[in-house]
Amino acid sequence: MCWKRRVWQGLKKSLLRHRRVGINKTLLEEKITAAWQRRGLLACVLWPLSQCYRVTTAARRYAYRQGWLASVRLPVPVIVVGNIFIGGTGKTPFAIWLVQALRQAGYVPGVISRGYGAENSESSREVLADSSATEVGDEPLLIAARGVCPVVVGRNRGAAAQALLQAHPEVNVIISDDGLQHYALQRDVEIVLFDGRGTGNGWLLPAGPLREAATRKRDFTIVNLASTESIPASLPASAVRMSLVGTVAERLNDSTQTQALSTLGQQSSRMLAAGGIGNPQRFFTLLKASGLVITAMALPDHYDFSDNPFAGSDAEIILITEKDAVKCRQIAAIKNDPRIWVVPVIAKIDDALANQILEKLRGHKIT
Repeated sequence: MCWKRRVWQGLKKSLLRHRRVGINKTLLEEKITAAWQRRGLLACVLWPLSQCYRVTTAARRYAYRQGWLASVRLPVPVIVVGNIFIGGTGKTPFAIWLVQALRQAGYVPGVISRGYGAENSESSREVLADSSATEVGDEPLLIAARGVCPVVVGRNRGAAAQALLQAHPEVNVIISDDGLQHYALQRDVEIVLFDGRGTGNGWLLPAGPLREAATRKRDFTIVNLASTESIPASLPASAVRMSLVGTVAERLNDSTQTQALSTLGQQSSRMLAAGGIGNPQRFFTLLKASGLVITAMALPDHYDFSDNPFAGSDAEIILITEKDAVKCRQIAAIKNDPRIWVVPVIAKIDDALANQILEKLRGHKIT
């Protein structure tokens, strides 16, 4: 089930070969995303292929359900956090919130992840304090740092989970980050995230943005929305609203130096905001809602910063996401740039959701 992500990233990389900074490279993404929001000519042409994809995914899930394909049952509960809408929907901030909520409830959580972008992800690898993004991926680095919990990455989620439990036997609940379609790992709770785009045109890949049907069974639907957005009509009425809040910035080379975003905006008229995340527009919207006037630089998701996009910029202040910061702090040419500030965000969700998840953990299994 990884081919779709490889194709998606391949399209983006092919565009990147023809440029060295991150603005024009998003044109392809924007065109594809726009096409997926409506049932236009391109989507209709691709619709027959999406029906083949629908049959394939349904057959695969049925095979796991019937036991025809082997799956792993762990000795501890498993919560899967993922999406069916391709692209960023806020899974990482939610996973961090979930780690903290479970710890407050008395659990000892651990996290497993694909470790997208990591080298040699075929084998399981624990995220350590000195791990690099090329070794374990940027999102696992951020989850380990913010969640302060053990994190193990690997393509095989079952093997990664078993490695985690062997290294940390005190862990009594596992969160699988972005493993919704990895049915080889049995799960007790499924949480699916969306954002303001809802289900797009409602069609599966490649005619639409969905990996699986919007009606697929799950325990919780979370919608990542800005304060001005409403829950899309295409999502269930039981969907839980999540908002990402960021009001301060930390200097990249010294996180003890912090400033309110509103104050930072008064210091310069040349402010650049860069986002190498699944949906960078969400980051730019957050900054603009804080009253900042920015020049936006959209970078590809998981951008590695080996080519410094800030080298030729005349910006006096540069704002980046936490996900980008874990990589920038490991690059000598970037980490000491005094212009760069990081904007941490936290997920704001109704406290009742944590109690509902704890109830589901009591022996519940999706079949």
